[in-house]
Amino acid sequence: MKFFSAIEFLSSFLVLMFFYPFCHSLDNTITINHPIRDGDVLVSNGLGNFALGFFSPRNSTNRYVGIWYNKISEQTVVWVANRDTPLNDTSGVLKISNNGNLVLHDNSTRSLNPVWSSNVSIESTNSISAKLLDTGNLVLIQTNNNNILWQSFDYPGNTMLPFMKLGLNRKTGLDRFLVSWKSPNDPGTGNMTYKIDPTGFPQLFLYKDKIPLWRVGSWTGQRWSGVPEMTPNFIFTVNYVNNESEVSIMYGVKDPSVFSRMVLDESGHVARSTWQAHEHRWFQIWDAPKEECDNFRRCGSNANCDPYHADKFECECLPGFEPKFEREWFLRDGSGGCVRKSNVSTCRSGEGFVEVTRVKVPDTSKARVAATIGMRECKERCLRDCSCVAYTSANESSGSGCVTWHGNMEDTRTYMQVGQSLFVRVDKLELAKYAKHPYGSLGKKGMVAVLTAAIFLFLLLAITFVYWFVKTRRQGIRRDRKYSFRLTFDDSTDLQEFDTTKNSDLPFFELSSIAAATDNFSDANKLGQGGFGSVYKGLLINGMEIAVKRLSKYSGQGIEEFKNEVVLISKLQHRNLVRILGCCIQGEEKMLIYEYLPNKSLDSLIFDESKRSQLDWKKRFDIICGVARGMLYLHQDSRLRIIHRDLKASNVLMDSSLNPKIADFGMARIFGGDQIAANTNRVVGT
Repeated sequence: MKFFSAIEFLSSFLVLMFFYPFCHSLDNTITINHPIRDGDVLVSNGLGNFALGFFSPRNSTNRYVGIWYNKISEQTVVWVANRDTPLNDTSGVLKISNNGNLVLHDNSTRSLNPVWSSNVSIESTNSISAKLLDTGNLVLIQTNNNNILWQSFDYPGNTMLPFMKLGLNRKTGLDRFLVSWKSPNDPGTGNMTYKIDPTGFPQLFLYKDKIPLWRVGSWTGQRWSGVPEMTPNFIFTVNYVNNESEVSIMYGVKDPSVFSRMVLDESGHVARSTWQAHEHRWFQIWDAPKEECDNFRRCGSNANCDPYHADKFECECLPGFEPKFEREWFLRDGSGGCVRKSNVSTCRSGEGFVEVTRVKVPDTSKARVAATIGMRECKERCLRDCSCVAYTSANESSGSGCVTWHGNMEDTRTYMQVGQSLFVRVDKLELAKYAKHPYGSLGKKGMVAVLTAAIFLFLLLAITFVYWFVKTRRQGIRRDRKYSFRLTFDDSTDLQEFDTTKNSDLPFFELSSIAAATDNFSDANKLGQGGFGSVYKGLLINGMEIAVKRLSKYSGQGIEEFKNEVVLISKLQHRNLVRILGCCIQGEEKMLIYEYLPNKSLDSLIFDESKRSQLDWKKRFDIICGVARGMLYLHQDSRLRIIHRDLKASNVLMDSSLNPKIADFGMARIFGGDQIAANTNRVVGT
């Protein structure tokens, strides 16, 4: 038995030697006398976080020189030297040339011209070496004075690492920006670009073929205006510079043991992720763009895009403006934008400003900036200039600086909680609609009248509350009855049947147990966000995984949809319908608790290049049949005849075996057993 084990060990060793005949690790330096060849691996100094060497992408035989994480089991390439000039074999050599440059040669062709070069002018070629730093930066230096002649951080690929700069050096003209790969198997230069535009008030843009796809926005003092999630936290530090020498952004990590990267993929998405060592995978903590309103100029000029009102068109004209093409606007085509209302004057005719809150302010590439003045002077300056159509502060945290617009305002959008205030110029009639008169302008008699009315209203509310409290105590209403409600919506056929007080067996969950299960609704457990709130993954104390749909307390939408979903889905049982486990209603919190489905929604599979390969035609056909079975049950086989009205790929969830389950019954409509048609009072759903 021992002899057989020895033979097995020897065989395994010989196999490894056969497949990796030249692979060995070097120190972190390349010199004229010490090049690296295909098979060599250069490890960074310090903690050894990164490695440099030759590699081939999956499903490719081409050879590239690249840098990847050294301590991560899944090879993750962060920089490629010869991304557009791959080698065809393993004869490549990376070395220091006679002129001091770092060059890549293909020895099989014996060509004098390098395949790739750092291509810098070097006065003295003495003591030149290349080192891989523990930040992932490959530097070409003169060792006698540690002068950096060239560095890979100045020529990013599709990945931004901590302590790497993006932006423009105004003195040298060096522009650092991300460029996507052509495909997951081809690191060649793609058509997606992520870079800072220095014109006007500098902004960050995502381009496709040099055409703006998403405007990340201008710097507000603590974040990009188009990234509301970008708030200070314990992991990252941010350094933004905008002066005569440069405009740039640099992210850092406070803990060097945390591996974090931001990647621009070939589909046009920017995603930040961190490496989870215990799970051996990259965990995505942020990605964009993600909504229709993120698309550049989604609503045209002088309009605001608001995605948080599902029952209305997301495009709306800014105060004082009206749709340029009324018919197209009615048909929900906002590309024509808005124009100033006709027959009005906004120049020395009693005009003023209306505040539009929580927005990504318009495109600032043509805006004017005065960094040293405050908001009061900014308003006065804009009011004196009849061409000024809006203003805001340059720094939202300090309220300092002045940014003004003097033409069409492009690409404005609203956010749920975070955003800047934009002050839009309007005529005196429009101003009167929005004006809020302060108490100080009422005079003494007016103040007395207001105070008297306020006291009377307070006493009335107090009496009403006492009456309600005493009545409730006498009736001895149980705690669960306090959270019960009756479903009422405008097009139901038999409301009495759906009184949850009488016949809903849906369990109620304590808010404390849901908060504990979701780690107090942490971002790490956030699965996604819809029109009415967020969805979180949770783990109950009994080990059951759940999905929690939390209705946003700041939204005026979704109350009826919440009631609708509680009543309907609790009465429906089918293998192709998502199963609801209970609900939680406490104070302003309203939540639905569902079974957890690990493969997310169908759209995350079919619209993702890497995941789409899981779906062969047999599996696609099975998914189609599963959705059809669920719809047949809703329309014909269930006790209630249900019309879903919002069926789309994002509302079809997938279990661990990729079986489809229809979800989100907030827009569903109940029909009578023999009813075949009805009218609705509003446009909803898909």
